Amino acid sequence: MTATAAATAATARHLYVHLPFCAHRCGYCDFVTVLGRGDQHAAYVDALLSELELERASLAPEVETVFLGGGTPTLTDPVALRRLLGSLPRAAEFTIEANPETVTPELAALLRESGVTRVSLGAQTFRPELLEVLERRAGPEDVRRAFYHLRDASFDNISLDLLYGIPGQSASDLERDIEDALELDPEHLSCYELEAKPGTRFTHAHGEELVSQAEAMENYFERVVELVAGAGYRWYETANFCRPGREARHNLAYWEGRDYLGLGIGAVSTVAGRRWRTKPSLAQYLAALAGGRRPEREVELLDAVTQRQERLILGLRLDEPLPLADVEPVLSVEALARLEGLGLAERRGDGLALTRRGRFLGGAVTAELLA
Repeated sequence: MTATAAATAATARHLYVHLPFCAHRCGYCDFVTVLGRGDQHAAYVDALLSELELERASLAPEVETVFLGGGTPTLTDPVALRRLLGSLPRAAEFTIEANPETVTPELAALLRESGVTRVSLGAQTFRPELLEVLERRAGPEDVRRAFYHLRDASFDNISLDLLYGIPGQSASDLERDIEDALELDPEHLSCYELEAKPGTRFTHAHGEELVSQAEAMENYFERVVELVAGAGYRWYETANFCRPGREARHNLAYWEGRDYLGLGIGAVSTVAGRRWRTKPSLAQYLAALAGGRRPEREVELLDAVTQRQERLILGLRLDEPLPLADVEPVLSVEALARLEGLGLAERRGDGLALTRRGRFLGGAVTAELLA
């Protein structure tokens, strides 16, 4: 289905911008990426800004968060990147993802001068042999160097991404990764289980090892929580930890079911009960917006039941209780009683949350709760 017009209700206070360019595609990656194409960076920024103008009516007058993801946003040509950053709405939280090897003192200064307030740095692991498995180009010292370049540019809100479940990764490797990350003292840590999507090079190369390692993942997850929370970070979302007040406010918008606008190829938007995803074709995207047209999209209408189901599934990822009034029509009372009896879910006042034990089981518990 092709959208002829975007939703016009100015309800989105959160803006996502997709910058797809990468120098290299890691084997496990299934994000929308484009290799190289340095000669098209400026044209892509032109298209993003044109799309922003076409969708301006969907944005609230004041935007709370902006997030630039990818791809490798910091690989974008610096002149084009500066122009983009200077043209986007201002926001209290303005995040950009960065690969360590792209972060120089000059880039860090550019980001800071252009209004970026938060950087999410893709470390993944500090073990050289595991970085090689992941086909990452940055080494451990590149991660540390990038982190200090950002600190030198006065960034006081840096997040590190780590992966666990990498083929060949031992429990001690994971513990050392966390120790290395904590030594840098970031404000935020994201610790994700590696998910190799079917059809990726990674699955073909490491499929059997991933299957054999799957049984260890629950213990790995528990160890991550034990070590990071034990260092004083709040385990505020299934895979995310932060210092006080340093939650990823943009991602909280997703988990709390708020409206958001996405720009760029492959980007998703959810506004006023409509969800659309822009087709991931760079050529089609550039051509449409150069001609003043919206790019081709897949559109889904979200009924009240679907929205409440998503609110339940995503909201229970958080440590704060989910208001029962938001989800009662889709909540199984019988399942809730059973899970409360098992010590996996609990009511807190007018809210619902998973217990610590329930959070380790996560999606399995949440699925039980859906009526």
